[in-house]
Amino acid sequence: MAEETEKLRELITPARFVLFDFDGPICRLFAGHSAKRIAEELVRGLEQRGLHGLLPDGMREEADPQAVMHAVAARHPGSDLIAEVEEQLSEQELRATATAWPTPYADPVIQTWVNVGARLAVTTNNSARAVERYLTSRHLKQCFAPHIYGRTQNLDLLKPDPYCLNRALSAMGAEPSAALMIGDTPTDYEAAVRAGVHFLGYARNDHKVGLLRDAGVKHEHIVGSLEPVLSLLRSRG
Repeated sequence: MAEETEKLRELITPARFVLFDFDGPICRLFAGHSAKRIAEELVRGLEQRGLHGLLPDGMREEADPQAVMHAVAARHPGSDLIAEVEEQLSEQELRATATAWPTPYADPVIQTWVNVGARLAVTTNNSARAVERYLTSRHLKQCFAPHIYGRTQNLDLLKPDPYCLNRALSAMGAEPSAALMIGDTPTDYEAAVRAGVHFLGYARNDHKVGLLRDAGVKHEHIVGSLEPVLSLLRSRG
């Protein structure tokens, strides 16, 4: 345990810039607003417009609304339809913020990291508007503003592409070696690697741990709770 704590300290102590993914490390966005139901609504909207042929077989059972959006983009690249589906998803994400569950310890981790002098950004595949609404509701927006970088309608620029991470680093004048990303998916890790920033994996269950380990994240760089991060940050105060 002491060795794991020291490895974690070595990862987070030098970080002067911290890039948070949103859905996972900061909150569970769809905890009270089913992601599967949102995916079904997106599919139903396409079918009602006679566009069900845009979706591959099995997509009607898809539980990830972003997967539906990507499927449309793959079948109809560069179309106005992508913008329409992206906007529908953004509206659903905005509604979901009202019932999102804060990730345990996330709020004090964010506040404490700012208090010890780090600069923070959000780098996410979710809507920036949804991020801003959620952070405002938790009185946390000032910890990040103006560095909130969310989904664009160019889906090729979503993680694992490091576009949003690079935007954050450039805007903050940050050297990648001085930055740390906190994410919960293999695409977060790949984006961090491609941007040249360090990575801390947040995995709230064994399935998430397995996905991150399979992607190449070291065991000592994965936490199941943000509590040890908070303890290390407070020990610096």
